[in-house]
Amino acid sequence: MILKLAALGALGYAGYRYYEKNRTDKNGVAFAGGEPEGQFRNAGAESTATHDAMSSTDEALDETYPASDATAKY
Repeated sequence: MILKLAALGALGYAGYRYYEKNRTDKNGVAFAGGEPEGQFRNAGAESTATHDAMSSTDEALDETYPASDATAKY
């Protein structure tokens, strides 16, 4: 009985790890956990998935998006 429970627990754990590995992010690749759902994320390195440090230029460019990408509907 205990071996069956251990085997079932191991199978459940392996299934959970497989699910987490293959789960798709609804927000996209660049979003950190806890960001609001939608097309855009908050600006700054703390809002990215990797939390990598940004240079001042990268941070300034990140803060201007999407305003810098006008849609040319005029």
